[in-house]
Amino acid sequence: MDLFDDLPEPTQTAGQVSVAPVAARPQATREEEKEEEEGKSVKRKREDAESDADKEEEEEEEEEEEERGEIKKVCKEGLPVLKGFVAARRGEREEMQDAHVLLPDMSVCLSALPGRVSRVAYFAVFDGHGGARASRFAAEHLHHNLAKKFPSGDSENMDKLIKKCLLDTFRQTDEDFLKKASSQKPAWKDGSTATCVLVVDDMVYVANLGDSRAVLCRMEAAADGRRRSVTLALSKEHNPTMYEERMRIQRAGGTVRDGRVLGVLEVSRSIGDGQYKRCGVISTPDLRRCQLTANDRTGVWSRGRG
Repeated sequence: MDLFDDLPEPTQTAGQVSVAPVAARPQATREEEKEEEEGKSVKRKREDAESDADKEEEEEEEEEEEERGEIKKVCKEGLPVLKGFVAARRGEREEMQDAHVLLPDMSVCLSALPGRVSRVAYFAVFDGHGGARASRFAAEHLHHNLAKKFPSGDSENMDKLIKKCLLDTFRQTDEDFLKKASSQKPAWKDGSTATCVLVVDDMVYVANLGDSRAVLCRMEAAADGRRRSVTLALSKEHNPTMYEERMRIQRAGGTVRDGRVLGVLEVSRSIGDGQYKRCGVISTPDLRRCQLTANDRTGVWSRGRG
């Protein structure tokens, strides 16, 4: 930068002795110098503008590089692509009591992804009974509770943390609904099954209670060289006829008649169903996990009840 660029031109003061004509610089020369200085000033401004443009271009390139890095981090190469589809039928009931949630990208619900995690997805079905309020409540709140409790930061024991997260999430969702249901006049008696699939990178975690199911279909090579599909059950059914479920219900003072709790409720674990919680009906899900491959297809659905 020219240090004299902003200095004023010298002026002639009153009473000052003028310089001898022989030493005076011709007017034309001064005008040429002035034009030269103006030319230099314009050139400097143009160079400054070009420099600023170069800096802006460098900053834009750095931002694009950071964005590419973030995209690469979130969309880790080699992970199976996740897509969700849903179909529902009301059947002969007066209202649709089932609900579902499809979140192929659950990272929007999380404050931040753990350092070693590139993708989190969530899919769930809720089969309501006695009304639609429990299933709708679970569909609206369970994944938000899950997001709040999801592990943050790097951890070597992610499986253990996710298991605790799922157990705490189901417990809180059930407690929140029961609190709301009991405050109503008359109290709500709605209940719902829950089958949730949480995908962390290529690992699938399934948490379920009730009799809604999750199944994985895997394509494998057969002995004859052809490809065949193998079906894997990812969920466990909970009904009062199962020995462990029946024993728990009886220890709590409940009974099982005609394969139902107190002869009424068809499932032994659920969200809601406040009137049966004192009889051994619980909201603790069974947890299973499975590693995904590109040859897998997963489905979750509720049993049709008419």
